[in-house]
Amino acid sequence: MTTATYSRNSVSSGMDRPTWIRKDVVLAIHRRQLAEHGGTEGLRDEGLLESALARPINLLAYSEDRPDINDLAAAYAYGIVKNHPFVDGNKRVGYVVCRTFLILNSADIKATQEEKYSTFLKLAEGTINQHELADWLREHSSSR
Repeated sequence: MTTATYSRNSVSSGMDRPTWIRKDVVLAIHRRQLAEHGGTEGLRDEGLLESALARPINLLAYSEDRPDINDLAAAYAYGIVKNHPFVDGNKRVGYVVCRTFLILNSADIKATQEEKYSTFLKLAEGTINQHELADWLREHSSSR
């Protein structure tokens, strides 16, 4: 995976460097989601997955405004949900990767199952965009 150069306090939450999600972890999340909830296995396009995983890294490296942890989590979710790299389970994987990223970086989503489902469905439908998802995460997340 591509790495970027980071300066101290490059993420407004005060972290020096966020903990990123590796591709092998995302593939394991996908397998687990299919095992638990069903669906068709398969990676539709590896390049689309790699693009989705690079999205938050590039946001941090090249954004004029310092993104916070919610912006980066939203970038993961948006990239996976909209790039649709898997045959099935893209919304589920997008949500789990987003939440895993937050947890690895000392935050978590605090919302009902219905709120989470509705929000990620809206993301897939294009009713909300990446910035709106980041705003939703700010409203529905807390530091751990």
